[in-house]
Amino acid sequence: MKDAKKQTFDAIIIGSGQAGNPLAFALAEQNLNVALVEKGKFGGTCVNTGCTPTKAYVASARRAWEIKNASDLGIPNPKLDKIDLQKVKERKDKIVAVSHNGLVQGIRKEKWINTFQAKGYFLDPTTIQAGSAILTAPKIFINVGTRPRIPDGFEDVNYLTNESLLELEELPDHLVIIGGSYIGLEFAQIFRRLGSKVTIIEMSDRLISKEDPDISDRMRKILESEGINVLCNSHCLEGKNNPNGGLTVLMNCGGEKKQALGSHLLLATGRKSNIDLINPLAAGLEVDEKGFMQVNDLLETSVKGIYALGDCNGKGVFTHTSYHDFEVLKNQLFGNKARKVSDRILNYALYTDPPLGRAGMNISQAKKSNKKILYAEMEMSQINRAREKDETKGKMEVIVDASTEQILGATVLGIGGDEIIGVFLTAMYSKMSYKTLMNSVQTHPTVTELIPTLLQQVKPLKSES
Repeated sequence: MKDAKKQTFDAIIIGSGQAGNPLAFALAEQNLNVALVEKGKFGGTCVNTGCTPTKAYVASARRAWEIKNASDLGIPNPKLDKIDLQKVKERKDKIVAVSHNGLVQGIRKEKWINTFQAKGYFLDPTTIQAGSAILTAPKIFINVGTRPRIPDGFEDVNYLTNESLLELEELPDHLVIIGGSYIGLEFAQIFRRLGSKVTIIEMSDRLISKEDPDISDRMRKILESEGINVLCNSHCLEGKNNPNGGLTVLMNCGGEKKQALGSHLLLATGRKSNIDLINPLAAGLEVDEKGFMQVNDLLETSVKGIYALGDCNGKGVFTHTSYHDFEVLKNQLFGNKARKVSDRILNYALYTDPPLGRAGMNISQAKKSNKKILYAEMEMSQINRAREKDETKGKMEVIVDASTEQILGATVLGIGGDEIIGVFLTAMYSKMSYKTLMNSVQTHPTVTELIPTLLQQVKPLKSES
């Protein structure tokens, strides 16, 4: 392979994810010869094993839940037969195939994009080995994403990840999930609603520990109300395969040794960057202590001509942040060079039911800031639309800078929270006074009409040193 002739391009992109793909097309529009290297499926995590397939499962689980709870709305409760997971998977696979195949067709049609289906890694700062091919270019863009982190003590256990769980064709009898954060909670509710017993094991003293304690507590109650067993303060020691099938997780729960037996084990303990797979040292690239590629506000690495986009740079772990990385880089390459990574406001959603939407600061962060804060919260049970739908769990809260009157953050845990958070986010990006939104007339009956009422109730919040 060392004697292979180098193929020269204007740019090389390693990874076909939500930043790499649009970048390839943007470069091609400029008549630049692009090499797109992908070791797996084109489309990256979001299309193949992330957003698209998991939200398809969320939808199936929601339908099952609606049937089971139809009598609560005056509809005789129909019989729900055992869920056929194979049918659920087939639906998911069709949805994924549409996105994947459409992307591949678009790439194949573009004459300026050359694809290499192989693992790509650096030989030097301008050279990439991709299978048997050796590629060189003055600009290299890294979009290699992340992979599931496997904790010590579970390497030899028959475990599942978010990727392999989506390939099951029979429902687990009892799904044990290690990790009480976003991925773990979504799958917990999905499989509980589809008919599996579910146990969540979390090392922290509460679920989704990056959220405020009240939000964490509410989320736990929501999951437990559906029959999900939650074990926090559980310091997992090891996992063992059982001789007759299934597995056992041994743990230390608040000083008391316990164990959980299940038929299947999902490891949802976070993700790690794939940077280590591309031989960064050969290019002289700097990686931080967590393994993410270090980049500046313009996504440049420490080596001239090399950039890192998407989850692998640690600047964001969502599809929307990956795509924004692409937009920043496109602006820097072909635009007015005004956009940068720090322009964006933190926002994301947890797709449990009800969902959680977050934008900007939460209360804990606001209390530690030096700003004069106005704050308000309201229960979802106070909104007519939620009561009419009989989905009143959760609350809505907002944080305002008293000096500028701008909204600094909002949290919506409740029906439609993943969509409603966009109203706050729009106000934040436009830097409008909260009073403008407070005085707006929202459509009735909707959940969004709670926002003006919420903003009318903001009061000073004491800060913490």
